[in-house]
Amino acid sequence: MPRGGALCPQMFFPLLVLFWSQWRTSCLNPCLEVIPGSIYRCMELNLSGIPPGLPNTTENLDLSFNLLRILTFNYFSLVPALRFLDLTRCGIQRIEDNAFMGLYNLSVLILTANPLQFLGPRAFRDLMSLQKLIAVETHVSGLDSLPIGHLTALQELNLSNNRITSLRLPEYFSQLIVLRFLSFQSNKISAISAGDLDGFQSRNLTLVLSKNAIKYIELNSFSGVYFQELSLRGCFESSAHMQAGLQNLSGLHANRLVLGAYRNADRLEDINKAHLDGLCHMCLQEIALVQISRIYHTDRLSDCLNNIHSVRLVNTDIEQVSQFPENSSIHHFELKNCRLRSVPAESLSSLKELRVLRITKSERYLTRFAEDFNGPQNLEVLDLSENGLVVSFGWSSLMEGLPNLKHLNLSFNSKITFPPECSGVYKLEYLDLQHTKLGKTGAFPSFLCLGNLFYLDISHTDICIVTECSFCGLDNLRVLKMSGNSFGGDELVGNFKNLTKLHILDISSCQLKRVTPIAFAHLHELRELNISHNNLLSLDAEVFLHLRSLTTLDLHGNHLATVTEQVLENLPTSLKYLDLSWNPFDCSCAHVLFLRWTKKPKDLLKHAKCMVCHSPMDLKDTRLMDFDLSSCQISKTTVAVLVTTFLVLILFAVLVYKYYFHLYYMVVLLKRDHVSTEKENIYDAFVIYSSEDQEWVTRELEETLEVGVPRFRLCLYYRDFVPGVSIITNIIKEGFQSSRKVIAVISPHFLESRWCNFELEVAQSWQLLDRKASLVLVVLEGVDNAVVRQKLGLFRYLRKNTYLVWRDRELNRHMFLRQLKSALLEGKTWTEDELKLMLTN
Repeated sequence: MPRGGALCPQMFFPLLVLFWSQWRTSCLNPCLEVIPGSIYRCMELNLSGIPPGLPNTTENLDLSFNLLRILTFNYFSLVPALRFLDLTRCGIQRIEDNAFMGLYNLSVLILTANPLQFLGPRAFRDLMSLQKLIAVETHVSGLDSLPIGHLTALQELNLSNNRITSLRLPEYFSQLIVLRFLSFQSNKISAISAGDLDGFQSRNLTLVLSKNAIKYIELNSFSGVYFQELSLRGCFESSAHMQAGLQNLSGLHANRLVLGAYRNADRLEDINKAHLDGLCHMCLQEIALVQISRIYHTDRLSDCLNNIHSVRLVNTDIEQVSQFPENSSIHHFELKNCRLRSVPAESLSSLKELRVLRITKSERYLTRFAEDFNGPQNLEVLDLSENGLVVSFGWSSLMEGLPNLKHLNLSFNSKITFPPECSGVYKLEYLDLQHTKLGKTGAFPSFLCLGNLFYLDISHTDICIVTECSFCGLDNLRVLKMSGNSFGGDELVGNFKNLTKLHILDISSCQLKRVTPIAFAHLHELRELNISHNNLLSLDAEVFLHLRSLTTLDLHGNHLATVTEQVLENLPTSLKYLDLSWNPFDCSCAHVLFLRWTKKPKDLLKHAKCMVCHSPMDLKDTRLMDFDLSSCQISKTTVAVLVTTFLVLILFAVLVYKYYFHLYYMVVLLKRDHVSTEKENIYDAFVIYSSEDQEWVTRELEETLEVGVPRFRLCLYYRDFVPGVSIITNIIKEGFQSSRKVIAVISPHFLESRWCNFELEVAQSWQLLDRKASLVLVVLEGVDNAVVRQKLGLFRYLRKNTYLVWRDRELNRHMFLRQLKSALLEGKTWTEDELKLMLTN
C-alpha cells in the first residue's frame, strides 16, 4: 500500500530546558551527568579512552572499571579542568611521560587495582596541585620507582596492598613537606633499619604499617621521628616479636600508637607487662590496644601505660580493672567492647588526672553499676553508652563523686531509673539517654538539680509525660530531643513552660493528636521545632503565635487536611524552613485559600513535591502545586471561553462537510481527555513516508533511534497500525494522537503520493491548532526544488521553518542524527524503566 506515516507529538515546554541538557550529554558521550558541566560518572562502560563529548569544564570524572590499558602523552587533554579523577580497575599497565599534561588543578588521583608495569619518569608531571594519590594494589615493588618527588602539595599517599619490601624512603621524601598520611598497609615489609625514615620532615604524619609481617626492627630506627599516628596492627606474629619490636622503637615520638590485631586474624596471646615495657622509652600521647586476647585483668598491662595521657583498649577480654597508681598521667581512658560485668567506679577513682572515661559497646556483659565513684575529681566526660545497664541512679551520689562532670552519655542501655530525690545544682551540661528505657520519668520531676544542663536527649525512652513539671529545674536547657515518647491524653499543653531558653525542640513521633495554644507560649527563643510523624488533624490558630525566633518548622507526616488562614497569618516572620509534606490534604474548593498560598513563589516550603491531594478521589495523588485554582471559581473569563468553544465547534461542523478528513482528526483531538496521558505517551514520533522509502526509514530511523541511549519509540504504519480499522482512523488515533511529534520524510516518492501530501497537510493543521513546534521535516538528497515549488503549502513551510537535510556522507549523517535527536528530546517525559536504563548505561 503506497502511503506514508506521520509523527504526532505532544510537546511539554516546561521540561524543554531540563531534557536539552540531558540530550546534549547523552548524545555526545555515554556518561552519567551528575552535575551538568562539572561531575560525570563513566563507570563500567567498556570505554577505551576519554569520551569526546565531555565538556572541558569537567572537574570530577569517574572512569573506573573501564579498559584504558595505556595512558599516553597528553591523555586527558579534553578535560583540562579536572580536580578529581578515579581510574580504579581500568587495566592500566603503562603510564607514559606527560600522561597527565595540563591537569594543573588535579587534587585527587585514584589508581587502585591497576597492574602497573611501567611508570615514565615524568608520568605525573604537571600535577603540582595533587594532594591525594591512591595507588592501592598496583604492583608497586619499591618507592624508588615512583616519580613523585616533585609533588610538593601531596598530603596523602596510599600504597596499601602492594609488593614493597623496604621502608627506606628515597631522598625525594624530604621535599614532601606537607605529607600528612602515608600507608604501607598489607605490603611485604619484614624489617625496619636505622636510617629508613630519615626522609620524613613533617611532624603531623600518620604512618600505617599494619598487616606487614615485621620480624625485626633495628634499635633507634624511630629515634627522633615524630608522628601524628603510627599504626602497627597485625604486624607481629607473636607477643615475643611485639616485645622485641617495641623495645627497639625507643625514642619514638607520636601522638597516637596503635597496636594489636584484626578481628578476623590471629590475635596476640599471652600478653604480660614485660611485653609492653618498651612503651616506657617512647614519647606517646595516646596508645590504642586493639583485638588483644587473654588479657582479663588490667594488672597484666605494663605500668608504662600510666605515663600516657590517653589509653584505649578496644575489643579485648578484660573482665576486671585494677586500682591504678595515684601518680598515673592518664587523662583519657576507654574500654570498648570488653567483658566487664560492672562499672569499675572504685578502681578508676584513683585516676586523679582523668578527664574522659568511656566504657562502651559491651551490651552482652556490662549490666550493673554496683559501685559509687569517689573521684576522680576532675572527670568531665563519662560515656557508658551501648551497654546493657539496668541501674537506679541517684543524682546526689553520682555528682558528689564526680563534682566536675559535664557530659554524661547513658544512651542505648537497658533501663535507667532516676529517683525523685535531687538537691543542689550540678555542673552537668550534656545528658544523652536516647534509646534507654527510663523508669518513672515523666510522672514526676527527674531533673530538678540539673540547672546547668544545655542538652538533653530522651528520644525513644518509653516515657509518658503526665505532669506539667516533668522538666522543672532545666532553666538553662537549649536542646531537648524526646521523639518516640508520648504525652498524657495525646495532647501537648504547658509541659515546656519553664524552658524559656530552649532553642531546639524535637517532639516527633509522640502520638500527639492536638497541640494547645499555650504549649509553646513561653518558648520565645525557640529556633527549630520538629512535630513530624504525629497524629495532628488540625492546628490551633495561635499555636505558633509566640515563636518569634523560629526558623525551622517540621510538620511532615501528620494527618493535616489543610492549614487555616489564621495559622498561616500567625507563622513567624523569621521562618525559613517549613515542611508540610506527606499530609493527607483535602483539595476541595473549601480550602482554596490554603491551596492558593501553596502556589505562591517562596523558598519557605520544603519538599513541596510531596504535598499531594488525598481527597476528593478524582484528585488523589495530585500535587498541590499542580492544582487548578480556576476550577473553584466561575468568572467572565470562563463564560467567554465556553462561548468561544461553542462557536469553534459550530465552525468545525461547517468545515467537516468540505474538509472531512482534516476535521475528523481535529474533532478526535478536541474530544480527547486532556487529563489522561495514557494515549498521549505511547510513541515519541509518528513517521510520514512513502512506502518506496521503506528501506531508508528502516536503516536510518528505526535501527538508529529505537536502540541506544536515549531510546525513542517510533510509530510505523506497517508495524503499529491496528488491523481491521480504517486507514484514516489508524492515522489519527494510532499515529497523530498517540505520538508527540511528526517526522515527514520528503522524497521524490513522497511528493508524488496523495496519501503523504494529505498526512502532511493534517500534520501542519495539527501543529497550527496546538501552537507547538511538533513537525520535523527531513528532506532527502535528490529532491527536485522545482517540484517542491509546485507544492505551495510545503514550499511556504520550508521557507519559514528550519528543516533537516539528509546526505549520504558520514559527517552529514552524524550531524543529521544529532539534530534529529535534539528535536525528539523536546518535551519527552521519562518512564521509570527508561531512567533506570539510562543510569545503568
